[in-house]
Amino acid sequence: MSTVQITISDALAKEAATEGLLDPGAFEAILRERLAAIRVGKTQAARQKMVPAAVPPMVAKEIEAEIKAYRAERRRAAGA
Repeated sequence: MSTVQITISDALAKEAATEGLLDPGAFEAILRERLAAIRVGKTQAARQKMVPAAVPPMVAKEIEAEIKAYRAERRRAAGA
């Protein structure tokens, strides 16, 4: 376990204490929720960076053409 000391205004400390937010369990829950939100934000930022690099979706005819080309190449490579 770690001990953390924070400096906040007396008014904020009093209000937070009244609401139970400075209790160890509550404070830990707040930190965990905030860390989870930060992780989600980082994941979304990473996804946004990948979106421009993504290949646009193919229509059914394009997929079929790719499959046919792949199969033809395999037949040629096998000597058929």
